Amino acid sequence: MLKDFFLGFVKIHILYHASKEPIYGVEILEELGRHGYRLSPGTLYPTLHRLAKEGYLSQQRKLVGGKVRKYYAITDQGLVALDEARRKITELVDEVLEEASDK
Repeated sequence: MLKDFFLGFVKIHILYHASKEPIYGVEILEELGRHGYRLSPGTLYPTLHRLAKEGYLSQQRKLVGGKVRKYYAITDQGLVALDEARRKITELVDEVLEEASDK
């Protein structure tokens, strides 16, 4: 259950960083690691591919150091989802913190 719960946060985090600049797998693994998320490539790459397949990310291949690297950028649909997630997160956090401060 916790894995599914945190995977939602990971997806939002991916969309956020992809909205700033194109991202690639190793880079986002390291970024997520800075926040305590320990994802394996076997979890991250299917997540990136699914977000691209569902239209939230676009994918571009670039040759870097003789290897093909896939970069992901947010799409218009991804921006809409990110904005909606921000509103929902704000509402939820405000409610949870309000109840915590009432005690």
